[in-house]
Amino acid sequence: MGVTIYFAATAVWPEFADLLPAALAQAGIEARILLEPGDPAAVDYIIYAPSAALQDFTPFGNCKAVLSLWAGVERIVGNTTLTQPLCRMVDDGLTEGMVEWVVGHTLRHHLGMDRHIINPGHVWDPTCPPLARERPVAMLGMGALGTACARALAALNFPVTGWSRSPKEVAGIRCLHGEAGLEAGLRGAAIVVLLLPKTPETENVLDARRLGWLPKGAVILNPGRGPLIDDAALLAALDAGQVGHATLDVFRVEPLPQDHPYWTHPRVTVTPHIAADTRALGASQVLVENIRRGEAGLPLLHRVDRGLGY
Repeated sequence: MGVTIYFAATAVWPEFADLLPAALAQAGIEARILLEPGDPAAVDYIIYAPSAALQDFTPFGNCKAVLSLWAGVERIVGNTTLTQPLCRMVDDGLTEGMVEWVVGHTLRHHLGMDRHIINPGHVWDPTCPPLARERPVAMLGMGALGTACARALAALNFPVTGWSRSPKEVAGIRCLHGEAGLEAGLRGAAIVVLLLPKTPETENVLDARRLGWLPKGAVILNPGRGPLIDDAALLAALDAGQVGHATLDVFRVEPLPQDHPYWTHPRVTVTPHIAADTRALGASQVLVENIRRGEAGLPLLHRVDRGLGY
């Protein structure tokens, strides 16, 4: 007898319609995939996105795991009806996309590309940027994505300092933690990248006080979570020149409202939450591996710690 899978993220089903059944067959898993729950008690696994209509998990009493298609789980982890194991999405395609976005925008600001691309006065300015080894980067968040981005930047000779709430050790990367570590990391950073999860402890991690720790003119890149930044404090720091530029991919409200000051601020770049996306090919492999593990009684990959919130 096979497994019954409820694919609750129906908006993206067309992307998975061929790839997920093929991955299941390749793994030797006989599966019935439902786009409607039918008999909830018969569902073994739920494939989910926090934007899906499903919010009450109570009827799915025999479900062995809820497998999210998103890396972030802050919109679901507090759901009190969700008592089943919850796994977030970690796949190579998502990680590669994030690394490319972070490296690309870091190099843009490091090399000062904008003054050559946007040069209506045809100004001949042969000023050379410093070398990467002279441009320190602080990576706030040293999970799977933050560590991958930190390693990629370090490979280009940027001096990278990683920061996390709890101690971490990553070969070749200076790692700090706690409030004192955050201050030390920010005070030495020309570029700051935010890849922390959203939790009550990380909300507004960059507030007015901490923005004041940065060297004047530092650049901020936020492909992590919108609430990591105090928006009013950032706008004030940009206006004062304390922050030289902010490239933002995530926001408290999405799509970003048309009248939001980020759209028109000369020192802000808005990208529409495209830094990293779940790609169906790689995600299907991750989903199937967790289903295989669940059926074999093995530990699930990327299981969320409810106490930590990620």
